[in-house]
Amino acid sequence: MSAASPEPCDRLSPAPFSLPPLPAAMPSSPPDVSQVLLPLGGLVGREVDLDAFLQTLVDRIAITLQADRGTLWLLDPVRRELFSRAAHLPEVAQIRVKLGQGVAGYVAEAGEPVHVPDPRGERRFFADIDRMTGYRTISLAAVPLRDAAGAVYGVLQVLNRLGGGPFTEDDTRKLTDIAAQVSTALQSTSLYQELQRAKDQPQAPVGYFFNRIIGEAPPLKALYRLVQKAAPTDATVLLRGESGCGKELFARAIHVNGPRRDKPFVKVDCAALPAALIENELFGHEKGAFTGADHRVPGKFEAADGGTVFIDELGELPQAVQGKLLRVLQDREFERVGGTQAVKVDVRIVAATHRDLPRMVAEGRFREDLYYRIKVVELLLPPLRERGAEDIERLARHFVATAAKRHRLPVPRLGATALARLKRYRWPGNVRELENCIESAVVLSEGEILEEHLPLPSLDRATSPSGPTAPEAPTAAPDAPLLLPLAEVERRHILRVLEAVKGNRTAAARALEIGRNTLARKLKEYGLADEG
Repeated sequence: MSAASPEPCDRLSPAPFSLPPLPAAMPSSPPDVSQVLLPLGGLVGREVDLDAFLQTLVDRIAITLQADRGTLWLLDPVRRELFSRAAHLPEVAQIRVKLGQGVAGYVAEAGEPVHVPDPRGERRFFADIDRMTGYRTISLAAVPLRDAAGAVYGVLQVLNRLGGGPFTEDDTRKLTDIAAQVSTALQSTSLYQELQRAKDQPQAPVGYFFNRIIGEAPPLKALYRLVQKAAPTDATVLLRGESGCGKELFARAIHVNGPRRDKPFVKVDCAALPAALIENELFGHEKGAFTGADHRVPGKFEAADGGTVFIDELGELPQAVQGKLLRVLQDREFERVGGTQAVKVDVRIVAATHRDLPRMVAEGRFREDLYYRIKVVELLLPPLRERGAEDIERLARHFVATAAKRHRLPVPRLGATALARLKRYRWPGNVRELENCIESAVVLSEGEILEEHLPLPSLDRATSPSGPTAPEAPTAAPDAPLLLPLAEVERRHILRVLEAVKGNRTAAARALEIGRNTLARKLKEYGLADEG
């Protein structure tokens, strides 16, 4: 890579959230420095809004300093380069400069603020960027971003004072004050955690965060683009994929990148509720609807009015309730249990399932008209095993850091044999299983995670001896993928989790993130008696 070069446009543009465009002329009274983060208070710490937060932050800084452009540079500790993470750069997707190169590179290396009233003749000014973008820099100021330990991990930079004239030392002091606010906010994000992880483990690939979803596999990048197309609309979205592959994260990404981001996001897990209660949970009930109903209770749809209802495990929705959901999708109205008056709601619906809905439709277990109504936009999430070894490593290293922080432990090193084992494993429980595996290993390890710390079966194809014998899989080469029906993959994973928690079904349900009743039902399907 050349000293400064634009990155190809494989990163996504910021989420559709920003302040009004920068003023064409100098505002008469720019915002006070102490107020820069105030309008963004609702976004600070909300990872799902990370791209929107960063871009809006740069907008606010430029307005406050009365600058034409602003740039947030972050330090890539592996390449020893700065890269533009959020910037007013309509000409290119991203710019990189080497540490020490240009004003921003100098600030990152020297750790001191710089203001350049006139770049002509300034040895630290790197004119190649202007030649690359076609933009003419007349004056600039840049200050370092420091973490709690005082280490520099980025640079804030502004270009060209609106209305003419150079930036002054007073502007640089203001920018330094702003940088302190910005740094505090950034250190609470996963982006900062990933930069720190990359510094401590330079041999590992740096993860890319899209709305708290880590991964750069081609199927995920395609999904990111689809989310950004669907999110700004009110289209109903159906997320399909195996259990544990991140459907709720994508649902939240759709919500917060859309026009309803400031309204409620209400989740209903159909698998965690007894069938008799799902209708009441969704639609509420009137006083006197049943014994004990001594007052009116609104349901999830009313609670989410103006926002988004996320219906998880849609395939578990009883057929008696499917008709009422269809009415909500068609007319945005329903009746409470025991009621006769139609209730109007303004909600967006995002649903998710790991079930084969077309097959359920063919078998008469799911309404065909509801299926076609709810899959206006259908997103198929890839299982972890199809995302490749690099995504497994990115996720594993991220989970090591987060688990260590959660349990207040030193971050252990991920040993080579353990990493190789993680990459070989088929992950029937997907990202959720990987996260739980890593958390266990972090707790059990002492400075380094070894293969024996991983709570994985000795053979990837092993099944619990307590479960019924599974059908023999077709013979395959040692490195070939093991092809199993989805139901069999789920069965094996549930039995493995039960074995890990020594048969404690409450603990197993918690680890699987399903209700205990759902677990009991699934075990009954597998031919295992419910022993409580």
